Amino acid sequence: MQQQVDLRQGRWQDVLANVSAVDSLIGDPPYSARTHEGQRTGSGGDATTIDYEPITRDDCFELARCWERRVAHWMVLFCDHVSFLWHEEAWRALDWLTFAPVQWVKPDAAPRKQGDGPNVSIEPIFIARRRGAWAIGSGSRKGYYECPTAELRGGGIAGAKPLPLMRALVRDYSEPGHLIVDPFSGSATTLVAAGIEGRRAVGAEEQVATYEMAVKRLAKGWTLAMPLGPRAEPMQQRRLM
Repeated sequence: MQQQVDLRQGRWQDVLANVSAVDSLIGDPPYSARTHEGQRTGSGGDATTIDYEPITRDDCFELARCWERRVAHWMVLFCDHVSFLWHEEAWRALDWLTFAPVQWVKPDAAPRKQGDGPNVSIEPIFIARRRGAWAIGSGSRKGYYECPTAELRGGGIAGAKPLPLMRALVRDYSEPGHLIVDPFSGSATTLVAAGIEGRRAVGAEEQVATYEMAVKRLAKGWTLAMPLGPRAEPMQQRRLM
């Protein structure tokens, strides 16, 4: 039986305003201007590039203020090295437990095309937990997830996260039957991962073209036969000083 998945078109502040309580937020917001500048001057490829506005410190604080009372357990956000610090600052101000960045390791990362330095082969994931909330999830959580970038990227959108990676995060930071929200749904990979793993999900996507692409993807459905998730290795997690 397909789990309930609800994707809405528009700004998350508007279309998710009536979502009053969720178990976990798992999302992929825009990165900082530092990363977006590199994307505009960097690789091409077959994926469709959507020109999202870079996230700012104020955006991170708005996200935290809006969802702090609505999220019961975990906050999981992809970020870059700049926006990680903003997310951490915002959620610490609300007295949530924050952790050292969990890393997505990309073994197939290509060399930097300009040849003038190293290319990014890891991306940080910001993790926070409501203080006193039940530490849900199966087993001990991982310090990094190893998953190729090209493995089942969603919907042909540049920057989309691989489905196996999102399935692993859904399993570690929610439980079957829980409701997950993704305010930055993009090609709906988080929503598909939630459906496969037996969770409910609601999301928002502002870009009309991306939303329409995601709707078509969701209409195809999903099965348990889809790849389970990346290999994850244990690593000590330390709170940043």
